Amino acid sequence: MKFFSTQCSDGAFNLSALILRVTFGLLLLIDHGLGKITHFSEYEYTFYNFLNIGHRWSLMLCIFAEVVCAGLLALGLFTRLAALVLVINFGVASFMAMKGQPLDHRELPLVYLAAFCAVLLSGPGKYSVDGAMGK
Repeated sequence: MKFFSTQCSDGAFNLSALILRVTFGLLLLIDHGLGKITHFSEYEYTFYNFLNIGHRWSLMLCIFAEVVCAGLLALGLFTRLAALVLVINFGVASFMAMKGQPLDHRELPLVYLAAFCAVLLSGPGKYSVDGAMGK
């Protein structure tokens, strides 16, 4: 058994990439993105106003990231582009929208930020639509 080995096999890397993408992509889409859609009217006038484009447009950009990009990430389609959008989304959430709040309030966005940074840097892996297309 290679449990204590420091080597990383291609199979282990690709399976890890799949687990990371699908887990964080679907959790974000289902738990946060769809919730923002269903409660759009509650957030429409109070959502963090990113770059002064308006609460509504900021919310719509966040929904795009948390639904469309999270879905693409879970599939492994346009993975790095989707991960980049999600890194920006959670960078804004962690360091701008929640600025000054205690760490326990910012913990979840920071975990998502770390996961999407890892996907951005490592790529989708072989078990993805991008991998199947040879990208």
